[in-house]
Amino acid sequence: MRCLICKDGKMENACTTYFAQMSSCYVIIENVPCMKCPQCGEELFSSSVLERIEEILDSLEKIASKIFIMDYSKAA
Repeated sequence: MRCLICKDGKMENACTTYFAQMSSCYVIIENVPCMKCPQCGEELFSSSVLERIEEILDSLEKIASKIFIMDYSKAA
């Protein structure tokens, strides 16, 4: 698959760190699977990964205080 942004790079399987700012805290999720363009760095998440991230964020919003760091592979 070609990159949707730069149209030059070929998307490759990779892992990334996902950052989210919520109303009461910041969340960092490490080792999130994605497709990444080696040319421009654009990242693309599958729908199943985005659904899991949403589930993680929903559960953390109830318990997190300021900053929460989680490993995706341990939560998935």
